[in-house]
Amino acid sequence: MKAALARLTPRLHRPDRYQVVQSLKMAAAAILAWALTGWWLEAPMALMAPWAAVALVQGTVYRSLRTAVQLVLMITAGTLLATGAAALTGNTMIAMVVALPLTALLGNLAPVGGQGLYASTTALFVLAYGSHSWPAVGHRLLETLVGAAVGVAVNAVVLPPVHSRHVSRLASALPRDSARLLRDMADGMEVYDASRAEQWHRGAKDLLAALSELYIGRGWDSESFRLNPGRRLRRWTPAPSTDWDSVWARVANRLLALTLTLWETASEDRALPRPPGRARAELGRLLSAAAEACEAYETIMANAADQEQRHRRDSALAEAHRALATVKRQLHGQGPDADAALGSLVADCHALLDDLAPSEQHV
Repeated sequence: MKAALARLTPRLHRPDRYQVVQSLKMAAAAILAWALTGWWLEAPMALMAPWAAVALVQGTVYRSLRTAVQLVLMITAGTLLATGAAALTGNTMIAMVVALPLTALLGNLAPVGGQGLYASTTALFVLAYGSHSWPAVGHRLLETLVGAAVGVAVNAVVLPPVHSRHVSRLASALPRDSARLLRDMADGMEVYDASRAEQWHRGAKDLLAALSELYIGRGWDSESFRLNPGRRLRRWTPAPSTDWDSVWARVANRLLALTLTLWETASEDRALPRPPGRARAELGRLLSAAAEACEAYETIMANAADQEQRHRRDSALAEAHRALATVKRQLHGQGPDADAALGSLVADCHALLDDLAPSEQHV
């Protein structure tokens, strides 16, 4: 148990505001749906209403509406197929043999995503509990509609979700994480080994994973404004343009190539030697200056009019180019293998500084 808890603990994290709000909305929608159908209307199948309500408090109002249509269609199909099979066969077991393959196939073929599962589960509930009379069918569908309406209404009226802040946080994390990686590389450049270089390479891969998360977040951000009645009332943080993503995608790929070369120069399985000591020192100075520029970009993104940070960025890039020029002067005379390794690093660093140069794509 202790070992299992130790593995689980790093995966646990404090819930953010969005998770807390959506969880409370799901609970409120379920309670309200139950109060309407089970307590006030005294419906015989009141469970269907809170079940549907919980499922329809989605990440966006548009997704709630779309999912509501899909869910109602699948529950209706499952109910009708199960009821028809029971009426034709007169036997629960035979009805299951007839209805479940049909509902499972329908759920997989219909363009409803994960909602296709509701066709089979509804058919199973109908047959298992014997609630397949026509009045029961009517109650089941009515209570599903009530629950769907409650779930969509709660999600749309009570703090309708907007994801622009999440996108801004993801976007600002790119220069911050790039700076952290560059700073670590600069500190270890003179004495790095294969293990540390491999760690840098994994860090560069993490940057690409963060970019993928940002692309997904932008999709959620765009969708969260569709059919959202509270989009003008909710506070939202404008995210940088998609050009920002392109810039940091190039930076991440440069770092991936750079760290791979460093890893290969430190690996005993490769013939590439480490760069000479003077070159490593200058590369460390270059990477430290590049980290300074990335840190300035993070602040500029938050406050585009920050002239002090623009000057900090420009000064850092100028320092990086001076270090690069010093490294270039050492490209010859070290031997073919050493020149090849150093030349690859120089090319990657040169491209990295070009990507970090101010342009319209940056904030």
